[in-house]
Amino acid sequence: MCSVGDSFGMEIEGGTEVHYYVCNHCSKKFKGIGINMTCPKCHSKDVKCIE
Repeated sequence: MCSVGDSFGMEIEGGTEVHYYVCNHCSKKFKGIGINMTCPKCHSKDVKCIE
């Protein structure tokens, strides 16, 4: 497998299920895989799983 750059700040150790999140800073809703998610809009780590 070839990889260029970093992993976009994602750690996949928590599994590969897709979860839905909301950012507590800017209210952006997004999907993600893994742990230690970062908001794609404002880059805050203050996010919450909303499944």
